[in-house]
Amino acid sequence: MASLAPILQRFFTDRMITQKHASQHTIRSYRDTFRLLLSYAQQATGTPPWKLELRQLDAQLITGFLQHLQHQRRNSARTRNARLAAIRTLYRYAALHAPEDAEVIQQVLAIDGSRTSTTLVTWLNAAESTALLAAAGGRGSWTGRRDHAMLLILLRTGLRVSELIQLNRGDVHLGAGAHVRCLGKGRKERCTPLDGQAVTVLQDWLATTSGHDSDPLFPSNRQGRLTRDAVAARLARYHQIASQECPSLAAKAISPHTLRHSLAMELRRDPTPCWPSSKVSDTKQLCRLHPAGLARVPGHPAPCPHNPELGIIGLIWISR
Repeated sequence: MASLAPILQRFFTDRMITQKHASQHTIRSYRDTFRLLLSYAQQATGTPPWKLELRQLDAQLITGFLQHLQHQRRNSARTRNARLAAIRTLYRYAALHAPEDAEVIQQVLAIDGSRTSTTLVTWLNAAESTALLAAAGGRGSWTGRRDHAMLLILLRTGLRVSELIQLNRGDVHLGAGAHVRCLGKGRKERCTPLDGQAVTVLQDWLATTSGHDSDPLFPSNRQGRLTRDAVAARLARYHQIASQECPSLAAKAISPHTLRHSLAMELRRDPTPCWPSSKVSDTKQLCRLHPAGLARVPGHPAPCPHNPELGIIGLIWISR
């Protein structure tokens, strides 16, 4: 019988870190999954984690754990499937190191994921985006100027919030061909152009703040990096303020990723910017958003015909 502890340790140290060079986000997600699983297994079997054997974590226990996530912890189906994906990855690794438990591993790998529903994409129109920026201000306190610049960059570049909070002062180029450079999802380096308004706001922000090129572009009050929750909290505050001036905002649930969708839909409606792209396949993902959906939204004129070969938003990846 194979002990779980050495297999689990080698899975992280050898497989995930040494062989696959998994990102810190993947490592943390897998770590949290197995923390929850080990805690549940201890309660279900009465065996402490360091004495657990692999065959004790059979298909019945794993299924009970997934039900526990959905019903007791009230996790969504997407979260449940993410936890199951991490468990499957461990068991595929264990199949090579614990052949004596092959039957248990086979049964766990046969567990299916839950069906998930696809929700409509939420985005902001031009009036709503303007109201949100006006709520942030930009001419008052240090925090207000930072938040105004931060929201404007999200709206103008379509960066993910994880990419935004990792930006350094040295990642911004405001000369000819102004752009921001970031290391984004999939550890892909991206260079996103800036329009005139974004350049002006960033010039003012950098001129009135000090720091080195390696310092965060949008620091916290303690000069550290903002967290994703902190950005979401600031956005929620301005959403509430802007809803008083723009009633249509009140009916929308807004997250930092909504601002990314907003830029994509604006470019889908009006492809005149024609940003360069090196990958036509990235642009084709926008075809999932049918132009008829824009025509039904008040304030949006009929969208221009879209040719995927234009490559207008190669720097914008629509992945929720």
